[in-house]
Amino acid sequence: MNVQTSLRGTALTHRRSGWYGRMASRIGHRWLDRIDAGLAVGTLEVLAPDGSYRLLGARADGPFARLTITRWRALARMARSGSVGGYDGWAKREWEADDLVALFALFMANRTTLGAATRARGLTRFVLHLAQSRKRNNRKGASRNITAHYDLGNDFYASWLDPTMSYSSALFGDDTARAALSLEAAQGQKVAALLDRLALDAPGAVLEIGCGWGYFARCAATAGHRVTGITLSPAQRAWALAHMDGVTPRPDILLCDYRDVTGQFDAIASCEMVEAVGMGYWPDYLATIHDRLKPGGRAAIQYIAIDDAVFDDYAASQDFIQAHIFPGGILLSETRFRAEAEAQGLIWSDASHFPLDYAETLKRWREQFDRAVEDGRLPAGFDETFVRLWRFYLMYCEGGFRSGGITVAQVTLIRPV
Repeated sequence: MNVQTSLRGTALTHRRSGWYGRMASRIGHRWLDRIDAGLAVGTLEVLAPDGSYRLLGARADGPFARLTITRWRALARMARSGSVGGYDGWAKREWEADDLVALFALFMANRTTLGAATRARGLTRFVLHLAQSRKRNNRKGASRNITAHYDLGNDFYASWLDPTMSYSSALFGDDTARAALSLEAAQGQKVAALLDRLALDAPGAVLEIGCGWGYFARCAATAGHRVTGITLSPAQRAWALAHMDGVTPRPDILLCDYRDVTGQFDAIASCEMVEAVGMGYWPDYLATIHDRLKPGGRAAIQYIAIDDAVFDDYAASQDFIQAHIFPGGILLSETRFRAEAEAQGLIWSDASHFPLDYAETLKRWREQFDRAVEDGRLPAGFDETFVRLWRFYLMYCEGGFRSGGITVAQVTLIRPV
């Protein structure tokens, strides 16, 4: 390590080929200099297109990753459009990494010190922000955005999710449990924790905002509650209804926007749906929770949040996930979301964070996805480009949770009496 540290930021070899190659090399190394300056923790080994080897960072313990760049253009893409350009370069095989999870964890661990070095800027940032703003989650847009992601098909998701068909973080509990528990058991613990937060001593009327494929609704109904679940995905609703046989009292699963729900409920649950709401609609979402809860009622919310320190830059552009996976989505700023909840008259209580449990969940999903691909269990129509996109997505997310830059949490929102 002493030898490597002494070489930090230096090029070991330098191959030049013509004026264009020399110019590209100079520009590329300047960008690598910026990355080097921004790596406060962790280490990045880089093999550059000109044959040079560079060791970036190595100042303090942190994630370690190896990066091979085959075209300088990959750096230009990333410098111009952040993670969107990073994915585009990877998809075109202009760069590769031994371990994408470690690479993403390294970049996210240095999210504040890297600054603009890995984020979209200039005209591209404006264009990306404009593209994101056109995916607004008004009633029409929300339905279109949800359908674009979830109606990839029930057979697709069933090929790699666990038997509960839960597409949100499981709750393992600690390092020992993450090694020992099945994903299905950990999803059960997650639902049990949400139900505990509702504190219903007797069977009650429960609204689930964003019911997915119906696992929470089945569990809550089995506990005796009268459940109304809402979703904007016709495919999810069809699956949920088809898997309610024998569940008593049978949940109602409605194709409905949260803003159109009427009546009041003893409790509300919403598990990782708020990320699809959009920042401009947080007040509507939280007002709905307040108004649909009976006085004294509780809502159990599971949500994903990004570090407040980078939220403004994140919200001002469009990242890889928003561009390619979840149109219209945005992670929360916990501070701002809490302030909005309190402004709507809700009490914020007992937030509990478990980001490493999401990292483990994503790892399990990726392993199951890879097995489905290897076994030929994905439905027809999902080509190699799509498979690579989803592997990138699952590893991108896992790295974010392992770094601490992104977290998942449960919180109880209480409507005062």
